[in-house]
Amino acid sequence: MTSALPVAREASPLLMKLRAAVEHALEGKPEAVELALIAMLARGHVLIEDVPGVGKTTLARALAKAVGGELRRVQFTSDLLPSDVLGVSVFDQRNGHFSFKPGPIFANVLLADEINRASPRTQSALLEAMNEGQVSVDGTTTFLPEPFFVLATQNPQDFAGTFPLPESQLDRFMVRIRIGYPPPQVEMRLLLQGGDTDRARGVPQVLDPAQLVAMQREVDRIDLDPSLATYLHAVLMATRTSPTLSLGASPRAGMNLARAARGRAVLQGRSYCIADDIHDLAVPVLAHRVRLSAHAEGYMPSRDECEAAVRDLVARVPVPL
Repeated sequence: MTSALPVAREASPLLMKLRAAVEHALEGKPEAVELALIAMLARGHVLIEDVPGVGKTTLARALAKAVGGELRRVQFTSDLLPSDVLGVSVFDQRNGHFSFKPGPIFANVLLADEINRASPRTQSALLEAMNEGQVSVDGTTTFLPEPFFVLATQNPQDFAGTFPLPESQLDRFMVRIRIGYPPPQVEMRLLLQGGDTDRARGVPQVLDPAQLVAMQREVDRIDLDPSLATYLHAVLMATRTSPTLSLGASPRAGMNLARAARGRAVLQGRSYCIADDIHDLAVPVLAHRVRLSAHAEGYMPSRDECEAAVRDLVARVPVPL
């Protein structure tokens, strides 16, 4: 499998195979697969908010296998320390100096399971890695492998013993998605299926890590017309001026939306962005970054309310023709 930079006509069929391979493992959920692939192509990270048992781990394993990357899974708990994720310096008595032992974060795909069960100290250990692709321990900076992709999960129904992610942490996730229950016909097949039910195990390798990095660089070169940039900025301004929201989308949120739009263009075989890329991605990219105006003291708006507010604001912004 070659690692040469793929030209546009070669990238499209490869990405179609990649998408088909992951969708075979997570059958009946093309929207979730598309958003995860967009984030991966755009060098972003994914936050999955959903109940246990709907395929979050399957999605992460399928993505890692399809791109030939190394997957590490970390179960986040209240007693997890930053060193358990990043690594630790160990004194070597033979050499008389400390040597760094890398933690599970040194992988191509990191599955941070139930991330909100870890303490804020451990959550913040991921900030540098997710934003800059590096880890600093004891004054020494070590770069993470390329590609590097974080897929974090949290249960939106169970908040006992959890630490809600602060805005600074949420802002590092390019998209927030939900998987949801499978369609009835898919669930029936799962119920009737005997033997090995691990759908991710049979996912073929479609790309190698070097090819994925090359495609990520191609995403950076996708054209975003000035009229679309104006449209995107108008969407951002709508979130900042709306009385419905007490916290609007940041400049980083806008840059993430632009990168996600470019990633969607590549995934769909285009060398340019269209207005639908921005319109359709606005909710998964922006909704977890905004904050609704307080309705009552101690009231925490639901995810659906935040998404509905952003969807309503986007619908009011004129789309360029």
